[in-house]
Amino acid sequence: MKVTAKQWKHGWELHVDGVGVTQVRTLVDAPQQAADLIETMTGDVIDPDSLEVEVKIKGNLAERVARARALVKEAEIASAEAAKESRSVVSALRSNGVSVTDAAVVMGVSRGRISQLSAPRPKED
Repeated sequence: MKVTAKQWKHGWELHVDGVGVTQVRTLVDAPQQAADLIETMTGDVIDPDSLEVEVKIKGNLAERVARARALVKEAEIASAEAAKESRSVVSALRSNGVSVTDAAVVMGVSRGRISQLSAPRPKED
């Protein structure tokens, strides 16, 4: 079920599709408050985590928020790729007889970081 949060003077109005409107002071409480409204109005018990809360920000801030979130996501992807490549390069350096100390100089990181990059990675589920 969709919940739209709209900013107002004292916090946020929560517009729950087909149910009604309630308010919260902070967005962290929005899912639970919306679930409570649904239960009160319909009798249906809803898991707050199943609710999709769409936040409506006034003015051009919505565009800026979207851009910032996209940039953060891109940075996370780039960071993961850099870490993967760094592990691969360190492994290749070490396999070619380059010492930890020299690999640290080549990579521009500390000896400790070389040890971290050389450590076996736990398998993901």
